[in-house]
Amino acid sequence: MTPEGEHPEQRKICWMPISEMLISSRTNTRVKQLRAAFDGNARLSGGLVAIEGDHLLAEAVRSSIVLKAVFVSERRAVPDIVPRETEVLRLAGDVFQSAVETQSPQGIAALIAPPVYALEDALVGTPLILIATGLQDPGNMGTLVRSAEAFGATGVLTPPGTVSAWNQKALRASVGSVFRVPVVAVTVDDMAELKKRGVRLLAAVGAADSETKPAQDVDFRLACAVMIGNEGAGLGTEWLRMADERVTVPCPGPVESLNAAVAGSLLLYEASQQRAAKRGPGA
Repeated sequence: MTPEGEHPEQRKICWMPISEMLISSRTNTRVKQLRAAFDGNARLSGGLVAIEGDHLLAEAVRSSIVLKAVFVSERRAVPDIVPRETEVLRLAGDVFQSAVETQSPQGIAALIAPPVYALEDALVGTPLILIATGLQDPGNMGTLVRSAEAFGATGVLTPPGTVSAWNQKALRASVGSVFRVPVVAVTVDDMAELKKRGVRLLAAVGAADSETKPAQDVDFRLACAVMIGNEGAGLGTEWLRMADERVTVPCPGPVESLNAAVAGSLLLYEASQQRAAKRGPGA
């Protein structure tokens, strides 16, 4: 029973290690760390990543991501989902606004320790891997990570020159999938390891030619990795040279090519359909 005179919201949060002092300085050490994390400065943030808003916070907790600290605006209640042991700091409204990235903040943010994966983590079962080579648009990156989870990919590989999946826009576009899908930074040399492990490299290209197959004619049921290139230039010569097959998404309409995230998502969907058919009904 709630003690008489006690507000229910107070009872919910009384056990949390909330800072008793309202932080009103923009130069506070923890505020500066949060701001650095939002700016992508790994050195000043201590390698932590910032997330903002109720949805991403809930997705992080659901995915067993460690919350290093939670920051709430002065008039914001602390959500019940925040673990007991988490440090909670309350910031003045203008201080909170100065640290976060969005123009209309929801009043809650957190510093998290991002999961670290190795190539081996993407090579589980019959691997279905997406390789994003040279993508620059964080929205495309986040969308591809989300599609990777939706269509059962075992991992996303990011060679040098590709935007980070932990970029703030990429993180939001993934809608939390980046917390669960193994996203692995790799080098070109790691492609040899993929081939050694029996993973076929499929180069996604925009225009069909004598060397290119439409997606429905490519066998995605075996271990494979779909390579998606830069939004403007596509896959470089080096990547095309190492590909085992070239694949395209047939387009009956008069378009030259598809957006990188759309093309990658459609190819992963085709792979998921083929693999579901292989398992059979009820499998």
